[in-house]
Amino acid sequence: MISLLVGSKGTGKTKKIIKLANEEVKSAKGNIIFVDDDKRHIYDLKHSVRFISMDEYPIYNINEFFGFLCGIISNDYDINKIYIDGLLKVMKTDFDEIPKLIRKLENVSTKYEIDFFMTISCVKEQLHEDLHKYLV
Repeated sequence: MISLLVGSKGTGKTKKIIKLANEEVKSAKGNIIFVDDDKRHIYDLKHSVRFISMDEYPIYNINEFFGFLCGIISNDYDINKIYIDGLLKVMKTDFDEIPKLIRKLENVSTKYEIDFFMTISCVKEQLHEDLHKYLV
């Protein structure tokens, strides 16, 4: 399953995604990954959530980011959910590239039964129309 939470900067998306990840720990059947663009929120997450700060890795486009996620998944078959805060920041791209990534993630999500929950700083109208079905 793919879920997108969108909103303008400063509307509380990060707080919501952190809360969701922390609540998921209580009932998770597998491991939880939280990907962010820096380490600001590392201490806001419960210890059992695997935190990954993208500022430590040279990722510059969607193909590199997708490969990075596949590497994480291939290393841990027990991943149940992957939370990505600030999708445009963590993979350093623009809106036009998001549908390509989502299509790839849909296949991974189905094959490995992993849920992806991502935030994007934008308003709904900025998103490609094909992505509206993923909005929460």
